[in-house]
Amino acid sequence: MTPDPAIDASVLDRLFDVVTSRRDTDPAISHSARLLSRGTRKIAQKFGEEAVECLIEAVAGRSHEMIGESADVLYHLIVMWVDAGVTPAEVWAELARREGTSGIEEKASRVPAKS
Repeated sequence: MTPDPAIDASVLDRLFDVVTSRRDTDPAISHSARLLSRGTRKIAQKFGEEAVECLIEAVAGRSHEMIGESADVLYHLIVMWVDAGVTPAEVWAELARREGTSGIEEKASRVPAKS
């Protein structure tokens, strides 16, 4: 599959807008509304299930299937963002903040959580 240069990551911003617009839609006609109506636990569970399915395809070396599962993971992550009040702009800003910093340095700079 050759990527279409006209398609870029802005599709995630558009998907976020669609999921946000479905928040108050009838759960009988919108999958996003149904997920959001079930609450944070169910949304997180669905995200986890999709992430595991993506991992299974990666380990099996099935790239084509992993593409579809990755799309599912991103969709369910966006539903989780909408539920939590997190915007893509906040995530993009955090990624930009980390850009150019090695993962090892970035992880070492985090303040340890109190137990």
